[in-house]
Amino acid sequence: VPQGQAKAWAPKDVVLYNIPTAAGQKKDTSVPLPASYSPRYVEAAWYGWWEKEGFFKPEYQSRQPHGKPEIFSLCIPPPNVTGSLHLGHALTVAIEDSLVRWCRMQGFQVLWVPGSDHAGIATQAVVERKLWKERGTLRQDLTRGEFLAEVWKWKEEKGDEIFRQLKALGASLDWDRLCFTMDAGFSAAVAEAFMRLHEDGLVYRDRRLVNWSCALRSAISDVEVSTRQLQGRTVLPVPGCPAPVPFGVMFTFAYKVDGQEGEFPSSVQVGTTGVPQLPHPRGGCISVHPLSWDPGLRGSFLSTVLPAGAVKVTPAHSHADYELGKHHGLPLVSVIGEDGAMTAECGDWLQGLNRFVAREKVVSALKERGLYRGMKDHAMALPLCSRSGDVVENLLKSQWFLRCEEMAQRALEAVESGHLKLTPKFHEKNWRTWLSNISDWCISRQLWWGHQIPAYQVSVSGSCDLGKVSYLLIWNRAASLANLPSSSSADALFVSPDADVLDTWFSSALFPFAALGWPRKVGDLQEFYPNSLLETGSDLLFFWVARMVMLGEQLTGELPFSQVFLHSLVRDAHGRKMSKSLGNVVDPLDVIHGASLQDLQGRLRDGNLDPQEVAIAMEGQRRDFPQGIPECGTDALRFALCSHRVQGDDINLDVATVLSSRHFCNKVWNAVRFTLGALGEGFAPQTPEEVCPSSPMDRWILSRLYHTAADCGQRFGEYELHLVTSTVHHFWLHNFCDVYLESVKPVLQSRDQSRILQTRQTLLSCADLGLRLLSPFMPYLTEELWQRLPKPDADSAPSICVAGYPSAGQLVGELWAPNGKGWLSGEGVGLGPAGSEFIYLMCSEPAAHRVYEEYREPLQTLSLAGSLELCPSSKGAEPPVGWVWGRVNDHTEIYMDLQVRARCKHQTSGQVGMEGRGSGRTLDSVVQ
Repeated sequence: VPQGQAKAWAPKDVVLYNIPTAAGQKKDTSVPLPASYSPRYVEAAWYGWWEKEGFFKPEYQSRQPHGKPEIFSLCIPPPNVTGSLHLGHALTVAIEDSLVRWCRMQGFQVLWVPGSDHAGIATQAVVERKLWKERGTLRQDLTRGEFLAEVWKWKEEKGDEIFRQLKALGASLDWDRLCFTMDAGFSAAVAEAFMRLHEDGLVYRDRRLVNWSCALRSAISDVEVSTRQLQGRTVLPVPGCPAPVPFGVMFTFAYKVDGQEGEFPSSVQVGTTGVPQLPHPRGGCISVHPLSWDPGLRGSFLSTVLPAGAVKVTPAHSHADYELGKHHGLPLVSVIGEDGAMTAECGDWLQGLNRFVAREKVVSALKERGLYRGMKDHAMALPLCSRSGDVVENLLKSQWFLRCEEMAQRALEAVESGHLKLTPKFHEKNWRTWLSNISDWCISRQLWWGHQIPAYQVSVSGSCDLGKVSYLLIWNRAASLANLPSSSSADALFVSPDADVLDTWFSSALFPFAALGWPRKVGDLQEFYPNSLLETGSDLLFFWVARMVMLGEQLTGELPFSQVFLHSLVRDAHGRKMSKSLGNVVDPLDVIHGASLQDLQGRLRDGNLDPQEVAIAMEGQRRDFPQGIPECGTDALRFALCSHRVQGDDINLDVATVLSSRHFCNKVWNAVRFTLGALGEGFAPQTPEEVCPSSPMDRWILSRLYHTAADCGQRFGEYELHLVTSTVHHFWLHNFCDVYLESVKPVLQSRDQSRILQTRQTLLSCADLGLRLLSPFMPYLTEELWQRLPKPDADSAPSICVAGYPSAGQLVGELWAPNGKGWLSGEGVGLGPAGSEFIYLMCSEPAAHRVYEEYREPLQTLSLAGSLELCPSSKGAEPPVGWVWGRVNDHTEIYMDLQVRARCKHQTSGQVGMEGRGSGRTLDSVVQ
């Protein structure tokens, strides 16, 4: 942190230091430790040094002298190049980086591949808005090459912002292996994948219904369609429509049954929410179209009369009607064009009108003919394009498709056989449901930005029929002409590249192996593929995970990973989905650095929400963050995220939880500061394996450390990070700080040099190994403190991030406490002023009595008792007059003399004689 800026953030009691700003320079830790914890001071400079030293590269561990290490590899879910950091990214980084750092500290050769996705629709939309805002230029005003040049220019200027944010979160990625899905090598892999799938008969071209965004003029994937549930009439703005449009209404009108005499009022009534599709010129031939009197629609038919009534059928605009139409041989006619305007099939009176403007005109025409029967509220699910906000239409388009049934079956078998493990296991049900009912995948998009489909359209003219078309697939070798239509020498061939690009999910499904150099089976692909793990949000199980598994197995012959860990989604403190329009979106950088309410609301005003949404969002911010967001730091945010049970329900993240983790950071800071002060100058440290103290409390805290290390190792392996954080938190806060540090203060003030030396060695072992246990979650704080601890000569690790992770094998703590259990809890609190109480423990169990005798000194210290005596239990005896008592367990009782207490000038409040000073906790908790 530049010295000139330090005063803006540093508390008054923090000593300011000049922190080196040269890239990669190691931070100076020879200066005294500041009196209080400051995230901004602690988190400065370390990341650049880690990166420069190569700690994040797999080659670092492979250079170590302990033989060939195990490999742990995974890729980050590539964020969109247009993206900015949100709490979903922060959770992903916190989880993955904790696992990566844990494996690295165990000596694994770790590769964590960074990357970003070109995000076809999102990026194209961003650049189009930029061009319109700055120049008043539409994409269509430029050539494709000119527009793509603008996209690449934007990417070079803005596209790396997400990487800077990931570094701010401490993500220990190997940045030298950074992969962008539009890089030359990755693009070649995408083309290769398309060609191989086509050669295997899995890629084909067909005319089918697809999700269509008229605003984008492109097909979109299922994941880009959001559904808005409407309970009744709801007026919504629609891109390209001059006025807001009512949805959630059912229109009813009359049909004349073919051959039935009489006027239309006596005919069949039909209801629909899709009036724009009504002017359909040809359909079923059972009933007369209600608009057939119009010259442009004379003699047309539409609906089909069934035994139970009539149903309107629009085979070219509904998936259900499409199947029904195929079954009955109905013609497929589109009445809505790519731009959302009505087509020539509707007649001159509607052609070219926006589909929702045409709806009003159709309703008016029905009213004029006396066929309109009314409108009523109707609950419905309205499909919306998540990118443009447009209402999604089902349109019949010629697209490229990928056959998925056989690949999906192999993906199912992989999970059923156990070759692919899903964690948590309950996701297997969704896996089976989705893959058992999979449809062919539409993989083409009508965009300019993306991987252009490696196919050429070949038109043949001359003696052949004009307009006869086939597709000639081209890749990196000379194309065969065997599949061209037969033609004479007089025929002319017109070859043009397919204008469509591939769905972004197609290229991202190749990421685990394409990022490692596939199809070349050398180098990283040979060494690190398949990946050890895939970790991502549970919402991507089908759209990304299943597709990676299908394409990975199909193209490489191996599953791309053997384990999938799916984490929960992050919601706000009230359980609501985070939305800009609600004002509850929390930027992780605001939690890290802090932000005033004024800053938060200024960003809302500068955003692209409409004024009504801005007002709602600002009110939400005022309610949730009346004082703004306090500075919490990266370590606190990571620890708070991992402290939630990420394998279960969605996470409701409250900033107060992160602030609590910041207070925990301060507790660790002060504990290590105390330890450094206790060690003094000239201290000769031993390794943890060499420390074997005789003091009961020293043995007790090392026993707690032993069990903590054993539990953390087991829970990490099961991806139960919330239990790891809980265990480490309990050790630091309750075992080490609340009990051990308080119990050894008299020892450190004594003149018993032997006990003092043992205590110092124990303090160092606990601080050293305790920081290592905490390091995967809090890399900055632990590095800052660990670098200041004295190291034995045998410890040559330059950084805590490559130091050994503690294991139970380093300690013999199982022998240090009775039955391997701790006899002191973390709730060691006093009963009153020191020396004000006479305490008696009555114990009927000889073994327990011996333990109490051994721990008499720390029990008296922690309880602040003036005297603590141990007596055999006298069952049935009444306590003396003026005494109170309480039962701890089936063999121990506590007695206290209230007459002595009454003579004390200071008395505590609450349950007389049994409360803990300041906290309401009792001596029985200390004994337990």
